[in-house]
Amino acid sequence: MSEENKNLSDDLNDMIGDVKENAKKAADKASELAGEAKEKASEFAEEAKETASEFVDSAKETFDNVTGDNKKVLAGVLGILFGSLGIHKFILGYNKEGIIMLIATVVGWFLCGIPSMIIYIIGLIEGIIYLTKSDEEFYNTYQVGKKPWF
Repeated sequence: MSEENKNLSDDLNDMIGDVKENAKKAADKASELAGEAKEKASEFAEEAKETASEFVDSAKETFDNVTGDNKKVLAGVLGILFGSLGIHKFILGYNKEGIIMLIATVVGWFLCGIPSMIIYIIGLIEGIIYLTKSDEEFYNTYQVGKKPWF
Protein backbone atom coordinates (compact mmCIF):
# COMPACT_ATOMS: atom_id res chain seq x y z
CA MET A 1 0.00 0.00 0.00
CA SER A 2 2.85 2.28 0.68
CA GLU A 3 4.06 1.76 -2.90
CA GLU A 4 0.63 2.62 -4.16
CA ASN A 5 0.53 5.82 -2.06
CA LYS A 6 3.94 6.76 -3.37
CA ASN A 7 2.76 6.32 -6.98
CA LEU A 8 -0.35 8.41 -6.29
CA SER A 9 1.78 11.09 -4.66
CA ASP A 10 4.13 11.14 -7.66
CA ASP A 11 1.19 11.35 -10.05
CA LEU A 12 -0.31 14.17 -8.00
CA ASN A 13 3.01 16.05 -7.97
CA ASP A 14 3.30 15.62 -11.75
CA MET A 15 -0.24 16.98 -12.21
CA ILE A 16 0.51 19.94 -9.94
CA GLY A 17 3.67 20.64 -11.93
CA ASP A 18 1.74 20.50 -15.19
CA VAL A 19 -0.93 22.82 -13.79
CA LYS A 20 1.75 25.31 -12.63
CA GLU A 21 3.46 25.18 -16.01
CA ASN A 22 0.17 25.69 -17.88
CA ALA A 23 -0.81 28.50 -15.51
CA LYS A 24 2.53 30.22 -16.15
CA LYS A 25 2.06 29.85 -19.94
CA ALA A 26 -1.48 31.25 -19.65
CA ALA A 27 -0.23 34.18 -17.56
CA ASP A 28 2.51 34.90 -20.09
CA LYS A 29 0.01 34.76 -22.95
CA ALA A 30 -2.43 37.01 -21.02
CA SER A 31 0.37 39.49 -20.37
CA GLU A 32 1.29 39.46 -24.06
CA LEU A 33 -2.35 39.99 -25.09
CA ALA A 34 -2.71 42.81 -22.54
CA GLY A 35 0.34 44.54 -24.02
CA GLU A 36 -1.09 44.22 -27.53
CA ALA A 37 -4.47 45.50 -26.33
CA LYS A 38 -2.80 48.47 -24.63
CA GLU A 39 -0.87 49.26 -27.81
CA LYS A 40 -4.02 49.02 -29.96
CA ALA A 41 -5.95 51.19 -27.48
CA SER A 42 -3.19 53.80 -27.62
CA GLU A 43 -3.25 53.77 -31.43
CA PHE A 44 -7.03 54.06 -31.41
CA ALA A 45 -6.91 56.97 -28.95
CA GLU A 46 -4.37 58.78 -31.12
CA GLU A 47 -6.48 58.25 -34.24
CA ALA A 48 -9.57 59.43 -32.35
CA LYS A 49 -7.77 62.60 -31.25
CA GLU A 50 -6.67 63.31 -34.82
CA THR A 51 -10.16 62.67 -36.19
CA ALA A 52 -11.75 64.84 -33.50
CA SER A 53 -9.27 67.62 -34.19
CA GLU A 54 -10.00 67.45 -37.92
CA PHE A 55 -13.74 67.45 -37.21
CA VAL A 56 -13.48 70.47 -34.91
CA ASP A 57 -11.38 72.37 -37.46
CA SER A 58 -13.81 71.48 -40.24
CA ALA A 59 -16.84 72.36 -38.13
CA LYS A 60 -15.31 75.69 -37.10
CA GLU A 61 -14.52 76.57 -40.71
CA THR A 62 -18.01 75.57 -41.83
CA PHE A 63 -19.63 77.49 -38.97
CA ASP A 64 -17.60 80.60 -39.79
CA ASN A 65 -18.60 80.38 -43.45
CA VAL A 66 -22.26 79.66 -42.74
CA THR A 67 -22.50 82.35 -40.09
CA GLY A 68 -21.04 84.95 -42.46
CA ASP A 69 -23.33 83.89 -45.30
CA ASN A 70 -26.43 83.87 -43.10
CA LYS A 71 -25.64 87.32 -41.75
CA LYS A 72 -25.14 88.59 -45.27
CA VAL A 73 -28.50 87.35 -46.53
CA LEU A 74 -30.37 88.24 -43.36
CA ALA A 75 -28.88 91.72 -43.15
CA GLY A 76 -29.48 92.31 -46.87
CA VAL A 77 -33.12 91.26 -46.80
CA LEU A 78 -33.84 93.20 -43.60
CA GLY A 79 -32.06 96.24 -45.05
CA ILE A 80 -34.35 96.11 -48.08
CA LEU A 81 -37.56 95.47 -46.14
CA PHE A 82 -37.02 97.42 -42.91
CA GLY A 83 -34.01 99.60 -43.73
CA SER A 84 -35.33 102.68 -41.98
CA LEU A 85 -35.48 100.86 -38.62
CA GLY A 86 -31.78 99.91 -38.77
CA ILE A 87 -32.43 96.24 -37.99
CA HIS A 88 -29.78 95.19 -40.51
CA LYS A 89 -27.24 97.23 -38.52
CA PHE A 90 -28.12 95.40 -35.31
CA ILE A 91 -27.71 92.04 -37.10
CA LEU A 92 -24.15 92.97 -38.06
CA GLY A 93 -23.34 94.23 -34.55
CA TYR A 94 -23.40 97.94 -35.38
CA ASN A 95 -25.60 98.95 -32.46
CA LYS A 96 -24.69 102.65 -32.48
CA GLU A 97 -25.51 102.99 -36.18
CA GLY A 98 -28.74 100.98 -35.72
CA ILE A 99 -29.87 103.30 -32.93
CA ILE A 100 -29.05 106.36 -35.06
CA MET A 101 -31.21 105.02 -37.92
CA LEU A 102 -34.05 104.07 -35.57
CA ILE A 103 -34.08 107.47 -33.84
CA ALA A 104 -33.85 109.34 -37.16
CA THR A 105 -36.81 107.35 -38.48
CA VAL A 106 -38.97 107.94 -35.40
CA VAL A 107 -38.12 111.66 -35.32
CA GLY A 108 -38.76 111.83 -39.08
CA TRP A 109 -42.23 110.33 -38.63
CA PHE A 110 -43.13 113.10 -36.19
CA LEU A 111 -41.73 115.91 -38.35
CA CYS A 112 -42.85 115.34 -41.90
CA GLY A 113 -41.76 111.91 -43.08
CA ILE A 114 -38.96 113.03 -45.41
CA PRO A 115 -36.13 112.11 -43.01
CA SER A 116 -37.74 108.68 -42.60
CA MET A 117 -37.81 108.22 -46.38
CA ILE A 118 -34.13 109.19 -46.63
CA ILE A 119 -33.21 106.70 -43.91
CA TYR A 120 -35.34 104.04 -45.66
CA ILE A 121 -33.49 104.68 -48.95
CA ILE A 122 -30.14 104.38 -47.13
CA GLY A 123 -31.25 101.05 -45.66
CA LEU A 124 -32.53 99.88 -49.06
CA ILE A 125 -29.21 100.75 -50.73
CA GLU A 126 -27.24 99.04 -47.97
CA GLY A 127 -29.39 95.92 -48.25
CA ILE A 128 -28.77 95.74 -52.00
CA ILE A 129 -25.04 96.30 -51.50
CA TYR A 130 -24.91 93.49 -48.91
CA LEU A 131 -26.62 91.04 -51.24
CA THR A 132 -24.53 91.91 -54.29
CA LYS A 133 -21.17 91.43 -52.56
CA SER A 134 -19.48 88.02 -52.59
CA ASP A 135 -19.51 86.12 -49.31
CA GLU A 136 -15.80 86.67 -48.79
CA GLU A 137 -15.96 90.37 -49.65
CA PHE A 138 -18.97 90.88 -47.35
CA TYR A 139 -17.26 89.04 -44.51
CA ASN A 140 -14.00 90.99 -44.88
CA THR A 141 -15.73 94.37 -45.27
CA TYR A 142 -18.52 94.26 -42.70
CA GLN A 143 -17.59 91.59 -40.19
CA VAL A 144 -13.80 91.76 -40.07
CA GLY A 145 -13.27 95.33 -41.30
CA LYS A 146 -16.25 96.68 -39.34
CA LYS A 147 -17.30 99.19 -42.01
CA PRO A 148 -20.56 100.59 -40.58
CA TRP A 149 -21.94 102.64 -43.49
CA PHE A 150 -22.29 101.64 -47.16
